[in-house]
Amino acid sequence: MLSDINPVWLGAFASLLAGMGTGLGALGVFLVRRLSPRLEDGLLSAAAGVMLAASFFSLLLPGIEYGEALTGRTWLASLIVIAGLLMGAGVLYWLYRRLPSDSDSLTPPGPHAPEIRHVHRIWLFVIAITLHNFPEGMAVGVGFGTGDLGKGTALAIGIGLQNIPEGLAVAVSLLGIRYSRTQAFLIAFFTGLLEPLGGLFGSTMVWLAQPMMPWTLGFAAGAMLFIISDEIIPETHQRPYKTLATFSLLGGFVIMMFLDASLG
Repeated sequence: MLSDINPVWLGAFASLLAGMGTGLGALGVFLVRRLSPRLEDGLLSAAAGVMLAASFFSLLLPGIEYGEALTGRTWLASLIVIAGLLMGAGVLYWLYRRLPSDSDSLTPPGPHAPEIRHVHRIWLFVIAITLHNFPEGMAVGVGFGTGDLGKGTALAIGIGLQNIPEGLAVAVSLLGIRYSRTQAFLIAFFTGLLEPLGGLFGSTMVWLAQPMMPWTLGFAAGAMLFIISDEIIPETHQRPYKTLATFSLLGGFVIMMFLDASLG
């Protein structure tokens, strides 16, 4: 039955379903009764672990594989992905230095400065999660656009399941900066809607999307790695819960690694 459907629409619909995994995970925010500092550090660190594993297994390694298929050379594919990674980290660094806060464009010293910086960190985390949804959607779209229904279906299922912990991580992080549960859920849900846009692009423009894949996957990984190293780990190690934060990060990492390895 699937073979009778236009692959463009298949790719767009499959990536939409995968993106809905983010909303499914975000529903968990309604089960969190109170976000204590200990719980906040644990959940944010777990989210960092999810992002760290996704950077390697969902973005960098597939990016190198796409690059190898395009160039026929592993070293050249690696350099392309590395260039995309550095670009992604550079853009996030630029955003962090340029984005104005809610109350002042330069985050001046004062009693509210730590809180403002914390809000910046959380929103950069949300931006990084959102950015990586586009190339993931592209991967699903390319899978269907090339006529490989099995590969496209496997990608959509795998990415959809991976999006569940990511959606929860975004929603809980927003809850920690005083957004309501409904607001946190809606924002997390909408971050996943970039995925079907990537899927539609990938399935309709396979000839353009495929050469872009190593760059975009590397870019998304660089953005995520920058946030993990520059923001989330320092943030979760400021309070007396460093050990909890470390093991929460490891827990998030192994969960996402298992999903990637199992669902490939």
